[in-house]
Amino acid sequence: MVNAFHLTKEDEVLSLVNAMPQVDIVVNNAATGLTMPIGQFTPEAWDKQFEVNLRGPIFLIQAALPHLERSAHASIINVISAGAFLASSNVAMYASAKAALMSFTRSMGAGLAPKNIRVNALAPGTVDTDMVRANSPEAQAAMAAASPMKRAAHPDEMVGPA
Repeated sequence: MVNAFHLTKEDEVLSLVNAMPQVDIVVNNAATGLTMPIGQFTPEAWDKQFEVNLRGPIFLIQAALPHLERSAHASIINVISAGAFLASSNVAMYASAKAALMSFTRSMGAGLAPKNIRVNALAPGTVDTDMVRANSPEAQAAMAAASPMKRAAHPDEMVGPA
């Protein structure tokens, strides 16, 4: 059983990874989707967005690399977001951090391929998660309506692509 840890605290991440006898797959699925209009950003909100959505995943991968390099089945899956490709002024920090993670995914894919480590990204639209359910019913409906299928995905729908 894995104990809870804070993704933005490198010492906790390193302790978790070092406690594992083997790591074959890293799935970066942590996110914080703080809504804040352009022109009203705060340094604290900026730091939280980029620490959780970008810095934490990058340093988790870095901590896991020695294990992944020894694995015959190494894989990194970064869950970004369709928001990385869309303009949305209220979640611009979130979308920007996820777009940066997409860029890192491409760079890691190229850099780690010679070590037989696969690196991919999933970019789902709205998925029925705690983060989405923290929004008002109207906001949830609008997020679901933005999907071509006009609904939020169920988390189990991410398993196959992963």
